[in-house]
Amino acid sequence: MTELKLARLPDRTPVKITITVSPELNQALRQYAEIYRATYGEAESVADLIPFMLGAFLDSDKGFAKARKSITGEMFSAESAPRTERRRKRTVPEPSSISA
Repeated sequence: MTELKLARLPDRTPVKITITVSPELNQALRQYAEIYRATYGEAESVADLIPFMLGAFLDSDKGFAKARKSITGEMFSAESAPRTERRRKRTVPEPSSISA
């Protein structure tokens, strides 16, 4: 089997999730979108902002990261863990060995 430097790409199929929010949260999200527009000069819908907001929230939640790492560690034993990609050292030829 050929080993490529680039690992297999993850699933990128979007998943649609429908949620119901309180009127107060809806108002706050609309205000956020307006402040975003004023800050960056580009209007984005609340629906377009929410996935990035949730991603930023999850990325900044240290408790979640710790628990997620623990759960992942429990799911894979040392024998069944996916092979981690190792970087190979690249050798750079000496300047004298490079021909023009």
